[in-house]
Parts: sequence; C-alpha cells; structure tokens
Amino acid sequence: MSALPKLPDPSVNPQKARKGLERVWHAALISLHGLRAGWSEPAFRQEAIMSIVMIPAAFWLGHGWTEVALLAGSAILVMIVELLNTAVEAAIDRIGPEWHDLSKRAKDMGSAAVLLSLTLCGGIWAAALWQRFVS
Repeated sequence: MSALPKLPDPSVNPQKARKGLERVWHAALISLHGLRAGWSEPAFRQEAIMSIVMIPAAFWLGHGWTEVALLAGSAILVMIVELLNTAVEAAIDRIGPEWHDLSKRAKDMGSAAVLLSLTLCGGIWAAALWQRFVS
C-alpha cells in the first residue's frame, strides 16, 4: 500500500490551510496584488494602456468571435508574458545582485518570451488590419 502524500504545514504557509470559497477569494486578492505590482513596471503599464485601446478595437476589427478572440487574446497574452518575465527578474534579483551566467540566461529568455509575444500580437493585428483596409 502506498502512503498518502504529506500535507503542507499550515504554520509555514497559511494559504495551504484555506479551503473552498475562502481559498478562491484569497487567491483573487493575491492576483490583484500581482496586477498592482505589475503596474509599477513601466513595460507592463505601457502594454496595459495599449490593451485598453486594443481590446475594444478587437470587437470592431474582428469578423466573428474567433477573430475577436485572436485579436484580444494576443493583447492579453503580451501582458501575461510580461508579468511572468517580471516575476522571473524579481526572483533572480532576490537571489543576489552579482552577475551570474544562469541569472543572465533566465532574464534573457524572459525578455525573448516578451519579444515573441509582441511579435505574435503585432503579426495578428497587422494581418487583421490588412484584411480590413487593404484586401
């Protein structure tokens, strides 16, 4: 017979002891704190402001729900990737300020992920704009 997994000690992390709606509510508050922390980052702030324009424009530009979802989703994806990149950078910076090859690699890969998400978003929007105004 296999042993049951050991439950986390709630005294170490009280979040692990929460159940049901209390856990969902607390997780939502933590997520809002994360968005507030992201807002303090200039890159995230710029992308969020652009999304405030782009998401409503997606409903005007898109033909059908799939196009609207691609346009709006690509804008939201950029913000998601930016938040993850910022989280990686914060974790690396917590380890220490000294230069290390692995720290540089982690930060470079996070930055590359942001670049790829921006490229994807730009390509989707360029194709939709081309279809709407040129073809």
